[in-house]
Amino acid sequence: MKKIRLALFFVSFLVFAPKVMGQTPKKIIVEHSDFADVNQVEIPDAFLLTGNVRVNHDGVVLTCNKAYYFQKENYIKAFGNVQLVQGDTLFLNSKYAEYSGNVKKAFATGDAVMSSPEATLVTDTINFDRNTQEVFYNTKGTITNLQNTLISKSGKYYVPEKKFQFLTEVTITNPTYVIKSNHLDYYSNSGHSYLLGPSTITSKANYIYTEKGFYDTKKNKAHFLNKSYIKYDDRIIRGDSLYYDRNKEFASASRNVKITDSINRGIVKGHYAEMYKKKDSLFVTKRAVAINFVENDSVYIHGKKLMVTGKEGNRIIRAFNNVRFFKKDMSGKCDSIHSSAKTALTKLIGNPILWNGESQITGDIMHLIGNNTTQKLDSLKVLNNTFLVSKDTLGSGYNQIKGQNLFGKFEEGKLHDVDIIKNTEVIYYMRNDAQELIGINKNKSSKINILFNKNEVDEITFFKQVDGDLFPEKDLPENDKKLKGFIWRDEERILSKDDIFPPEENEDNEKIAKQAKAQKDKKNVPMKVRKETLDYDKKKTK
Repeated sequence: MKKIRLALFFVSFLVFAPKVMGQTPKKIIVEHSDFADVNQVEIPDAFLLTGNVRVNHDGVVLTCNKAYYFQKENYIKAFGNVQLVQGDTLFLNSKYAEYSGNVKKAFATGDAVMSSPEATLVTDTINFDRNTQEVFYNTKGTITNLQNTLISKSGKYYVPEKKFQFLTEVTITNPTYVIKSNHLDYYSNSGHSYLLGPSTITSKANYIYTEKGFYDTKKNKAHFLNKSYIKYDDRIIRGDSLYYDRNKEFASASRNVKITDSINRGIVKGHYAEMYKKKDSLFVTKRAVAINFVENDSVYIHGKKLMVTGKEGNRIIRAFNNVRFFKKDMSGKCDSIHSSAKTALTKLIGNPILWNGESQITGDIMHLIGNNTTQKLDSLKVLNNTFLVSKDTLGSGYNQIKGQNLFGKFEEGKLHDVDIIKNTEVIYYMRNDAQELIGINKNKSSKINILFNKNEVDEITFFKQVDGDLFPEKDLPENDKKLKGFIWRDEERILSKDDIFPPEENEDNEKIAKQAKAQKDKKNVPMKVRKETLDYDKKKTK
């Protein structure tokens, strides 16, 4: 009876104690205890509370089996089945805890568990600062919610924002993927993750690397910056800015985009790209260029739009609008290109022109044909209105060959043997071994065969119904030195890989380079928190 009376007196004293000024910390109030005692020998200046202990301090309720209450210090030590509750937002359970009413800080250890409606943290020791509403721990912790499991060496939890922050090694495990980072902000209500510094996302579908990124773990949508890339089985897509939708297996990239195809030995570049993995399709624009490696050489293909579709061995490259291409010893232009890996056929569609060595070749239809066995360029086909022109090596005239169709064969990547058939016409400047002009050969025939040596005409043979003669240069009027339809388009010739881009796209490229530099200067600045993250709970209540 003595202990019971003492407990009742103690509770009454706390309840009816005089009120203090607002600046003075509020006192811890003991709302219930089965027993209360004082033992100055074992626990000086403390009340010993046992059995269903319940105390309250400024809206926080603490329950336990036993407690030492230091009234003077406004401090309590709690033992056994300890639980600290703040409203309906935070529950802190442990074997042992300490709480200071003066500084409003709690310390919990021994199978410590922090729970909120969105997530549960399990670790050895947890600290809670009520002033800043921050929970922090420096022992290995495991956080779980419906979608994810997070394991970290240390971490901090911001109660109002419902945000976990990790500045040391942290791993998020999802049934579909695993995220690893050394700097991650995780919002437990929305499942939004913000990454900074070297971070990886690994799944069966792909591997993602980023040094600044956002990942929505609920919707499986992401945005990555700073040295980011997505690696599939045979492709890697890079860009200054990457968007990713895991559900659709869709990725888009902006600024300095580079897609590498390791199996097909190709690279596609541009400043904007879209890729659908399930459809095996790739779309690139804004200074788009496809680079393919053929015979130890690189072929550069540019168009305002590039499309790559199909699986390995059945891949198709399409280029649209003002297409230009460059290869050592060969370049060209046309309206569009269609290139099939299965048939090894590249079609130059719409006003095609080809420069091979010093020769200019035009026609209505132009096909470049490869050999899938040797992986080399095999032949050239030009149909309708074929016209082949080269400048005389020493004079001001032009060698010209005109006919219906052209069929050519390549050797080691160079045009070697060419047949021009049907209604052929020739104007050719003949020179001796000393390179002295003999005369101008002007004739017509049914067929012409040309042998090239190192991309220069080495030998010409005329077949059937040959009609013509060799004329001194002075005997031919200027009008007779050019075949009907002759146009020399040397000013359009593409002489390097840089020439494939028109001036306006080079100007845009310079602007994008400045934007990229400005973004690079902010590489160590965390990504701005999205409005959808901050307003997540607002949307739920509507």
